[in-house]
Amino acid sequence: MSHITLIRHGQANSGARDEESYDKLSPLGHQQARWLGAYLRDASAHHPRIYCGTLIRHVETAASAGLVDVVQDERLNELPYFTLATLLRDQRGLDIPTDREGFIHHLPRVFTAWSNNDIANPPIAFDAYIEGVNTALAEIAEGPGPALVVTSGGLISMVMRDALGLDMQATARMALAIMNTSMHRIFPIGDTMTPVLFNAVPHLDTPDRHYAQTHL
Repeated sequence: MSHITLIRHGQANSGARDEESYDKLSPLGHQQARWLGAYLRDASAHHPRIYCGTLIRHVETAASAGLVDVVQDERLNELPYFTLATLLRDQRGLDIPTDREGFIHHLPRVFTAWSNNDIANPPIAFDAYIEGVNTALAEIAEGPGPALVVTSGGLISMVMRDALGLDMQATARMALAIMNTSMHRIFPIGDTMTPVLFNAVPHLDTPDRHYAQTHL
């Protein structure tokens, strides 16, 4: 098996309240991706295979980073948070937060309700989503040489959940911590993919770029 570096997309439209409106990079998101691409080139990082989800923010991040020959796979797309939150509001009366503090408490409740099948008629069942992610990553891991995967924070947190045996509260906290264009690596140890890197942003670590270490 080969190791996989997961990359969260650049900052998207953080003021959005639905899936479609959120799905585009902000000007800062494009800049974060350009800095990431420059870092990878300067470091002579070797990734003969590059993948991304099919969402606009994934494709734009890969393009702004200068990544080429990118294979798109919808199984690498983000979980449908906004849709799940709307369904949970309509079915259970759980208000959708309008600020980050509210979001911190809201996200684990959405994750938990979805994983427990407590949300009726979701766009995709939790188990089906996880199976799709795991199958896609297993296929990538079987390929020759290390791979880059441009995806989203929710997916990365679910990968870490499976690898580390986290509960949903811890998974949600991990999702909230993931920064835009951060890098996360899973490495084969025996026949298991194990996290060896989390939330790395060396391309944003200089003082003049600290403002670009965004979570939303």
